[in-house]
Amino acid sequence: MAATTKVLVVDDSLTMRALISGALERIPNVEVVGLADGAAEARAMVEQLKPHVMTLDVEMPGMSGIEYLAEIMSTRPMPVIMFSTRTTDGAAESIEALRLGAIDCFPKPRVAAPAELDVIIAKLGKRLKAARTAALRSATAAPAVPVAAGPIDWNGRLLAVGGDASSTAALFEIFGAFPANCPPTVVVQHLGPGLVESMVAQLDEKVAPKVVVATDGMAIEQGTIYFAPSGDHHLIVDSWPAGKLRLLPRDPVAGERPSISLLFAAVAKAAGANAVGVLLLDGSEDGGGGMKAMLGAGTYVFSPAGEGGGYTLARNMVTQPTTRDALPGGILKMCSK
Repeated sequence: MAATTKVLVVDDSLTMRALISGALERIPNVEVVGLADGAAEARAMVEQLKPHVMTLDVEMPGMSGIEYLAEIMSTRPMPVIMFSTRTTDGAAESIEALRLGAIDCFPKPRVAAPAELDVIIAKLGKRLKAARTAALRSATAAPAVPVAAGPIDWNGRLLAVGGDASSTAALFEIFGAFPANCPPTVVVQHLGPGLVESMVAQLDEKVAPKVVVATDGMAIEQGTIYFAPSGDHHLIVDSWPAGKLRLLPRDPVAGERPSISLLFAAVAKAAGANAVGVLLLDGSEDGGGGMKAMLGAGTYVFSPAGEGGGYTLARNMVTQPTTRDALPGGILKMCSK
């Protein structure tokens, strides 16, 4: 029998608390153990009720959800799922919450419409299933933006990265350590509507390489990080070297579009051993198949090591452990002469 996941709901709106808790209680093996109207009440409930996961409103009077999240991640890290409005400002705040360590961010339901709640319930169910084993680290355990490495002598390898909302902090750490002439990097990150553009804008402002949203036919160049746009297309690489990015209007793969597995498979076919893959998800339906294709093509692949934390670098039958702190340097080493 699956263990029950205890959830604390924090939102200053009584209506939202009712909507979110009602949606959560429809998910099997989930128990809402408390409802808090702000940070002060939530602190007491965390000590008393010891929830496994918290849902937290981004916009709250007094101490905001962002401020309270930073406190949580620096004092008592736990899986936190944020709820935010659908505004442009809300998108920027959502990315900041994910950078601080939240494992996902959902748009607030506008009304108690069954169709809208059903979509939220399906996604929340998947996220809560993985939340109890999510790899957490204190917000003070690493600098917000690492110091960029010196220029690399690029060896011609293409870099492909796959992640989701919970990978946001790791992506800031990795790309923050990249030099301006980083290896050409193609990224599929599963984010909610409107968040990819905000993620790209914030990264482009904070890291040394250029960061852009990929478009069809775009040439792949050193010093640029390309993020797949959210929507109705997959992102692939058509050839390597001197390849271009292509957007394909195909059905979802493993329930996702764009798909990490499809990107990884295309990179494996185009570049083979002349590429490096980085999968930041552990146990996801999307990504595993593409990683196998990469390993079969002789590609170097970094992937999560499991509950023990850290990552494993694999190629053919050879594996090597690496820590999260050493991951950026390990990636650059694989892409340098």
